[in-house]
Amino acid sequence: MTMFDDRERAEEAKFAHDEEMLFRIQARRNKLLGQWAAEKMGLDAAETEAYAKAVVQAEFEEAGDEDVVRKLLGDLTSAGVEIDDAAIRAALDAKSVEARRQLMGEA
Repeated sequence: MTMFDDRERAEEAKFAHDEEMLFRIQARRNKLLGQWAAEKMGLDAAETEAYAKAVVQAEFEEAGDEDVVRKLLGDLTSAGVEIDDAAIRAALDAKSVEARRQLMGEA
């Protein structure tokens, strides 16, 4: 029975680790995405940092990436940047890869 219990604990620990890594990757991705959008909007360094934090917070509005995409599309359009949903989703994918690489490099 202890072998089964050990295996179960190991699986639970792996699941918890994987979920934490996914959360960290998404948070890093959203920060990078916010910095990318801030650059397109011509924000200064302090505004860029604040905006990147706002994009990270936007992730918590609803499950999935739609809240982040909606925020970026609205903010970029309001700032006079010509961009569409597809370009934001492409940036989202690129920043996801970049975030994963950064976090794996830190490990």
